[in-house]
Amino acid sequence: MIIRSRFVVPMGDEPIENGAVAIIGNRITDVGRFDEIRARDGGEVVDLGEQIMLPGFINAHCHLDYTMLRGAIAPQHSFTDWICAINARKAALSEEDYLASIAAGFTESKNFGTTTLVNLTAFPELISRLPRPPLRTWWGAEMIDVREAVRVCEIAQTMPLSGSGGWGLAPHAPYTASASLYSDAAEIARGRGALLTTHLSESREEMQMFRDASGPLFDFLKSIGRPMDDCGRETPLSYVLRTQEVDQRWLIAHLNELTDSDFDLLARARKFHIVHCPRSHAFFAHAPFALKKLRKLGFNICLGTDSLASNSSLSLFAEMRALRDKEPWLSAREVIEMVTIHAARAIGRSESLGQIRPGFCADLIAVPGTPSRRNLFDSIIEFESDVRWMMMDGTTFAPV
Repeated sequence: MIIRSRFVVPMGDEPIENGAVAIIGNRITDVGRFDEIRARDGGEVVDLGEQIMLPGFINAHCHLDYTMLRGAIAPQHSFTDWICAINARKAALSEEDYLASIAAGFTESKNFGTTTLVNLTAFPELISRLPRPPLRTWWGAEMIDVREAVRVCEIAQTMPLSGSGGWGLAPHAPYTASASLYSDAAEIARGRGALLTTHLSESREEMQMFRDASGPLFDFLKSIGRPMDDCGRETPLSYVLRTQEVDQRWLIAHLNELTDSDFDLLARARKFHIVHCPRSHAFFAHAPFALKKLRKLGFNICLGTDSLASNSSLSLFAEMRALRDKEPWLSAREVIEMVTIHAARAIGRSESLGQIRPGFCADLIAVPGTPSRRNLFDSIIEFESDVRWMMMDGTTFAPV
């Protein structure tokens, strides 16, 4: 099959006007100008017309469990108040509610051009009750041991071992997951080639808790019985880097609240991957994300949507626009790399996802437009509708 489009944007190379992609099965076999591809490859031609074809987007951090909570929780006075609010909402939900929420999240993500996502779920036991995901999915089992012990081995055994994606283990955050839980998860994940991900340095209250042994989060967790002897000495980042071997297998969400001493640590640390969630970040009014500093230190940074308990949609287009609003010095191409090339690297698939190249997975999307080459990348970010043409693993999806 040959798919022709006004522009093909490979991401790892320069855009191709009147471009085409040749596909056999679920793999890309050739990329170039349409006349050249047709002469070399032959076969059925699908002409997308005046559209821009690019790699499917990769959402590096989301929580589809909470798709049904869109707009249900207003911004709170404190991050701890938000935690209490979402816990109250969750207590009223059934397993069927969560299954419907995850299914709705997949549909919405697909409609916005996401072909791959890292989905953290608090209910890994429900995965087996879901149909095969319509998207390439890395399932992350989110684990908390504040109130009861967690058997990481048993959770790992429930995770899906086949399909087009993968699985991982996700100690929730250092304030809800013990150092031993982090260590157990890391040992199992490394032994089985799984992803590791966590939330870290997300809020001012997390900083207050670990560094100062004070604040609303400290008081709340102490009141429900969490041992607090790990607080009052260092920042959350310092605590995790001191107690864990954090390396390139880790995908760290947020890093919103960092001190000068944290940046000294990061300069010497092994380079893990970072996920920034711009609209959720704005919802909570966190400190400005230190994008320039983290990039300069060599960290691979990608984007995620977080959950709809703190966001309005699962659109990575909207996340890219929000990032450009805050960081106008970034080029549009650099922003799109954060949901393609950088995100593929973060999940360990830089040789098969995030670009349009021979040998890569046939994960493609197309958006309408007849821009000049000069404003091509800007026009992609500015696209605000549903994606009307999409291919995942060589299969074309009809719009929903």
